[in-house]
Amino acid sequence: MPSGRPAMRLVLQFLAFLLLLAILAVAGGAYVLWSFAHRPLELRATPLELTIRPGSSVRTAARDLVQSGVEMQPLAFELLVRYLGKGSDLKAGSYQIATPTTPLELIDKLTRGDFLLTEVVLIEGWTFRQFRTALDASPLLRHETTGLPDADVMKRIGAGGQHPEGRFFPDTYRFVKGSSDVDVLKRAYQQMESKLAAAWASRDPKTPLKSPYDALILASIVEKETGVAADRGLVAAVFSNRLRTGMLLQTDPTVIYGLGERFDGNLRKRDLTADGPYNTYTRGGLPPTPIAMPGEASLQSAVKPAPSDALYFVARGDGSSVFSKTLDEHNRAVNKYQKAPRPQAEAAR
Repeated sequence: MPSGRPAMRLVLQFLAFLLLLAILAVAGGAYVLWSFAHRPLELRATPLELTIRPGSSVRTAARDLVQSGVEMQPLAFELLVRYLGKGSDLKAGSYQIATPTTPLELIDKLTRGDFLLTEVVLIEGWTFRQFRTALDASPLLRHETTGLPDADVMKRIGAGGQHPEGRFFPDTYRFVKGSSDVDVLKRAYQQMESKLAAAWASRDPKTPLKSPYDALILASIVEKETGVAADRGLVAAVFSNRLRTGMLLQTDPTVIYGLGERFDGNLRKRDLTADGPYNTYTRGGLPPTPIAMPGEASLQSAVKPAPSDALYFVARGDGSSVFSKTLDEHNRAVNKYQKAPRPQAEAAR
């Protein structure tokens, strides 16, 4: 039998061998993981859209990435995420890979929440109905307001009791796929509140407008009446001068807005003489609400019109307008630029 000392030596040598094997295994594994972490992933398509579902574990997320088209071993990705201590940092949402990406870069993207964004556009001069139609048509939004009355929509965004027209700022709104349409509405509403407050704070002290809401209403009319940007300040001046002197605004877009879905594209004389809250040919002052969503330029023009004594304007036919101080000048412009001039009482257009 071997003595105790040689036997102990054999045991120690065997343990050292096992330790060496363990070290080599760890080193080999670390090298494999390091190589995986820094090698660009193969993608089934470029760009590739990925989705991490809410509540996904690291293992589930890794499998979903593979099913989405990322060519990799899900276990290797899971081990790398856990080794980096990012197991609880993956953010649910939609992502896009458009360039060669390593697993490390992908993990950074998923933990930063570098989401795939899409957008909806609110056009200057649109009505609230048109805005809602655009939201409803977006397949990437979560629709929570479809079919709701306007009053309920305003309650959802924390603006209950307010008329929605004109209350949303026209802009491009980017959002994460699957966002609620309520979120987009809130952002557009808050943006208009901010823009309107800034415009009102910078108003001409001689403005005939009495409140920010008056400015919003006038801005919406200016938005609809302006054919070219260079005329916007003068259009605002005409309506401001008319308000100041007590003249009727006599503007077609307010009448058209009042007709709503009854408007068939032709504005008739009977429409101009039929009294109603939005008929500025029969009622003085501003209409009761805005008639569209004005842009920032129209807001600024409404509170700071161009210096002008003009009380009339008529379209040239190329988008621009001719502005006149007197009715005689206006009638001459009408005769020159319109083949079938309206009666002299229809003075603003």
